[in-house]
Amino acid sequence: MDISPLKAALADVVAIPVTPFAEDGSIDVPAHRVLLRRLLDGGVRIVTPNGNTGEFYALTPDERRSVTELTVEEAGGRATVLVGVGHDVPTAVAAAEHARDTGAEMVMVHQPVHPYVSQDGWIDYHRAIAEAVPDLGVVPYIRNPLLAGEALAELADNCPNVIGVKYAVPDAARFGAFARDAGLERFVWVAGLAELYAPSYFATGATGFTSGLVNVAPGVSLGMLEALRAGDYTAAMKVWEEIRRFEELRADRQSANNVTVVKEALASLGLCRRDVRAPSRVLPEAQRAEVADQVAGWSI
Repeated sequence: MDISPLKAALADVVAIPVTPFAEDGSIDVPAHRVLLRRLLDGGVRIVTPNGNTGEFYALTPDERRSVTELTVEEAGGRATVLVGVGHDVPTAVAAAEHARDTGAEMVMVHQPVHPYVSQDGWIDYHRAIAEAVPDLGVVPYIRNPLLAGEALAELADNCPNVIGVKYAVPDAARFGAFARDAGLERFVWVAGLAELYAPSYFATGATGFTSGLVNVAPGVSLGMLEALRAGDYTAAMKVWEEIRRFEELRADRQSANNVTVVKEALASLGLCRRDVRAPSRVLPEAQRAEVADQVAGWSI
């Protein structure tokens, strides 16, 4: 397969859409469509249904399939669809095959949550998924600081459809070393910790970054990307300063409110309910006003 269009698609703002819920706790499909269309109309070119900001681990298998189908339908060729898959190998393979059959172009393999992960086992896990969908691009999501770049290189030696990496270890120096050990030019490197880490990761080899903030203000995220592509770090850091507090609220206490803050911002704009599923929880009343104030200062 020709992987060049997929690689080009990854080198961008990789939007992680939220999954809005209705009052009865089900997925709010009309609101979901509105939010996806807003991303697309705002210039987003690649979306990841069933990402962590989409509450992947709180959705049922049927709901994850519905989210995939709805996203592919709404994208309608306007954006590349990179579907999040994970859990046990059979479940991840079935989700990847469903993504392929639905019309998605790539899958992102969530970081394994098993408490005992060996490097060889990490390779085996991803290889089983990648080999099941050889016609899809595969993007591992790496959060393990102990994984060696050579392990990724070995995986890609056996699975040429492994074409990019969402790297989410909060250490720019380690990222730079990992990328070079795996093959800097071999993969598309996506900064997986969003806008706060994007400038430092771009400086060491990333060409794309993930974003949950983009749900709220697509132009802000795309503006940072434009500056980074131009090598204008002064302009990029001006955006960084603008969104710093918002992203710090999301990252606080090991990202306890990662999704909650984004949904609160969307609720302040009247775009969806603030509801999240356990183990996440809505913000206390005092913090809601701070999020609304943050958003009010952006060009949306």
